[in-house]
Amino acid sequence: MKRILICLLALILVFSFIGCSKINTMKRIKDTNKIVWGTNAAFAPFEMRQGDKVIGIDADIAQRIADKLGVELVVEDMEFEALMSALKSGKIDFIAAGFTVKPDRAEQVLFTDTYFTAVQVIMVTQDNEEIKGPDDLAGKKIGVQNATTGDFVASDIEDAEVERYNNGMEAVMDLKNGNIDAVIIDNLPAQLLAEKNPEVKILDEKPAENEEYALAVRKGDTELQKVINEVLSEMKASGEIEELVNKYSIGD
Repeated sequence: MKRILICLLALILVFSFIGCSKINTMKRIKDTNKIVWGTNAAFAPFEMRQGDKVIGIDADIAQRIADKLGVELVVEDMEFEALMSALKSGKIDFIAAGFTVKPDRAEQVLFTDTYFTAVQVIMVTQDNEEIKGPDDLAGKKIGVQNATTGDFVASDIEDAEVERYNNGMEAVMDLKNGNIDAVIIDNLPAQLLAEKNPEVKILDEKPAENEEYALAVRKGDTELQKVINEVLSEMKASGEIEELVNKYSIGD
């Protein structure tokens, strides 16, 4: 009987904690007067370094969220694969990092509404005539940014040898140096990388279907999710998201 009571008390404590966690984030934001944005600032045009600042499409969205709440925006720049752990542990309050909505991620985080449609593309060197599309990638060495959608796509290619990097630029440098055969990465970052590295090109054939970007908060943080959705709705309705894409993309 004593053991049963102990188990019941433990369950009560667990559910009490879960219930409290739904309001703790917003309370902490208000108490500390700051909100912590987690990102990987090596994914232009969504997030990139400019001196000691992080700028880009997601940076402007993150600032709008902070402004909506009337608090300071604090940036935590980290490796992409560390973002979900940082969110779940409470180190950051939300993720904005060109973050694709995926079922396995949705099991661990709470997604906001989507705000951008992307697609994976294949990059090869200009003189590569062997690889013309995804069917030619079997058995090849493919560079990807670690834990991104490109990583998942490449991992499904038959007999492919996947080389993982901290960011897309590192992968493109290895491509130029002949250490890998191709790079799989999101289309907008690929366009910027191709502009800065004329030795590489983007193939027309795509290795995967379109994907959607969203922000992510902790499971249970529905109040913060609602605030972010309001910001995204306002920015989409006013055309501001499209303006940001144009502002930070090629030719600007």
